[in-house]
Amino acid sequence: MTEWETLQPHAASEREVIDGVEAIGGALCEGDWETSPPEPIPPSPLSRRLVALLRRGVIAEVAHLDIPTADTLQVLHQLEQIAEQLESPWDHHFTDQLAGPDGLELVVEVAHDLRSPLTSILFLAETLQRGQSGSITPLQERQLGLIYSAAFGLSAVASDVIELARGGDRLVDLDPMPFSVSDILESVRDIVLPMAEEKGLEVKVTPPRQPVRIGHPVAINRVLLNLTTNALKFTDEGSVHVSATDAAGDLLTFVVRDTGRGIPPHALAMLFEPFRRRQRDREYSFSGSGLGLSICRKLVEAMGAELLVETYEGEGTQFTFSLALPSPEGGIGLQA
Repeated sequence: MTEWETLQPHAASEREVIDGVEAIGGALCEGDWETSPPEPIPPSPLSRRLVALLRRGVIAEVAHLDIPTADTLQVLHQLEQIAEQLESPWDHHFTDQLAGPDGLELVVEVAHDLRSPLTSILFLAETLQRGQSGSITPLQERQLGLIYSAAFGLSAVASDVIELARGGDRLVDLDPMPFSVSDILESVRDIVLPMAEEKGLEVKVTPPRQPVRIGHPVAINRVLLNLTTNALKFTDEGSVHVSATDAAGDLLTFVVRDTGRGIPPHALAMLFEPFRRRQRDREYSFSGSGLGLSICRKLVEAMGAELLVETYEGEGTQFTFSLALPSPEGGIGLQA
């Protein structure tokens, strides 16, 4: 393959290649780089490829010399500097892309690309756990549970990014429907149990007296699962308790309480802000990006309630929200 053939994917014509070589040659011939650096060459796949070819040619020449000349070494050094200049602006280019009109869509596409293989991992782990591919040992069952929890956590982060891009308050089940609060609590417990067992923590759930209600089960499940996962992350000993308590009228009060380290006062002010950064290692944060709590609050507000937090350093944290969830007459389509 000729050198031109290797350049064809990056150039529209031979003239463009010649212009590129002349630009690089002109930069190499410009005086003292230490006191007067040359004008930067516009970064492009073609210019990077040309520099790589020229650099390879110089190295081949040097290899035939017993003692490389100072001029040859200088040219090689300058080519290295040009190569660095051509690479460095690409981080800015990526930043510009994110800040542009299509930046949000780019982030969503990346999140979708992450979530797709994670969904496959979740499915395969669950299939193996249930013994559908053959019997497994107790140790393998525990390890599969940890794989499932880790993949679920990553998938949840990807989902958080997508949801926040859409506003973070999108209720998938737009029309209220009958559902079982007990089923949601048990589902949350089943998903986080491997994580809890690995840390030696207990996960307790308390259903309401009247578990069959009308509301938005998908949103409620997501909020409780996010809050419970977060509680387990910052609890080193003790337990996490998820409860739903009957209150006045149709109100149902949901509580996620842990016996963890609590939230320091300086972290409370920005607790529900997305894309925040921790100031110190191990500082309280729902995640490195802070997406989870932001979305929890938006979903709770979309259901007409407020997400409240109480915390005591060294003793634990409690998140609470109360929803008006009427009971369907006779428990339509569900069994309590």
